[in-house]
Amino acid sequence: MNWLSPPRVRGALCVGAAVLGIGVTGWLMATLWPKPDRVAAGAPLSADQPETLAPFPEVPVTVLVIGVDADRLGAASNQAAPKGPPNADALLLLRIAAQEPLQVLQIPTELGVQLPGEENPGRLAHLWRRGGVSLLSDAIRDIVGLQQGDPKRYVVMPRAALRRLVDGLGEVEVVLSDSYKRQDKTQDYTVMLQAGRQRLNGAQAEQLVRHLPDPKAVSQRRQRQNILVEGLIEQVKAPSGIEVIPGLVNQLNTEVETNLSRSEQLSLAAAIVASPEPARISRLPLAERAGEQTLRQIDAGATLPLWPQR
Repeated sequence: MNWLSPPRVRGALCVGAAVLGIGVTGWLMATLWPKPDRVAAGAPLSADQPETLAPFPEVPVTVLVIGVDADRLGAASNQAAPKGPPNADALLLLRIAAQEPLQVLQIPTELGVQLPGEENPGRLAHLWRRGGVSLLSDAIRDIVGLQQGDPKRYVVMPRAALRRLVDGLGEVEVVLSDSYKRQDKTQDYTVMLQAGRQRLNGAQAEQLVRHLPDPKAVSQRRQRQNILVEGLIEQVKAPSGIEVIPGLVNQLNTEVETNLSRSEQLSLAAAIVASPEPARISRLPLAERAGEQTLRQIDAGATLPLWPQR
C-alpha cells in the first residue's frame, strides 16, 4: 500500500522546531500584512465595506483549520464514541485573498499515515493526539505538496467554538437533501434534522457535522461538513457579517487555539468578505476503498501538488 512513507514525515516529529517555524516572525508579518499604521488613500470607507474591519493581507494566506472532537480546548477526553483522547474530526486548508475566490481543501481524516518506527499505518486524525498542530501541519504539507513553510497559520476549533461561531453569525442557512435522526445514549447525544432548507443554530450545526452512523461513511460526513462550510461562508459574506465579526473574534478568543493575532483574524475575515464568489471547495483524490478497510489512500495516479493554486 502506498501509505505516506516514513522518511517523508521524519521531520514532522521535530515538534518543537516546527512550532517555531509556524510561529510569527517579523519578516513574515511584514510579508503577509501591511504595517498597522498604514493609512489608505482616497475617500473615507463606508461601514459596509470589508476594509473597515482591517487592511487586506498583502499576499494570499494559507490557514489550516483543525476541528477537534473535544468540546473544549485542553479536554482530556473527546466525550465521543469511542471515548478517548481528542482527535482531529475535520481538517481544512483555506487559501484566503481579497482579489481571489476563497479556496477550501477538505482533507480526509481517515487517510492512512505511517510514522517512522511504527509497524502499521494509522489515521491522520490520530496525529493530533500524538503531536498536535506541528505534527499535523508537517504531515499535511507532505501529503498535499505545499510549499515549505505552509500552512503559515492555523486555527484549532473544538466543538464549543463551532457552536459559538454559528450562533454568533446569527445561525446558518443550509439545504439538506436527507433527514437525520439518531439518539446515542452513551454520549447523551441526539441528532434530529429534517430535509429541506432551514437555518441551523450552533447545536444543530454540530449535529450535522458530527453525524456518523457508520464508521466507513466518513466521506458522507465530509459532504455534510461541506454543506456547513458553504453556509458559513455565505453568512460571513452577508451584510450583517461585517457588523458582528469584531465581537465574534473577541468571543472566540478563549475558545480557539491559533497563531493568528486579532488584527490578522480581522484582516482575513475582511478578505473573505471581499473575495469574489463562488468559493472553490475541493477534495483530495482518493483511491477506491479496498473491502472493509476504514483507512484511505491517495489515488496512485495523483501528482503533487494535490492542491494547485489557481
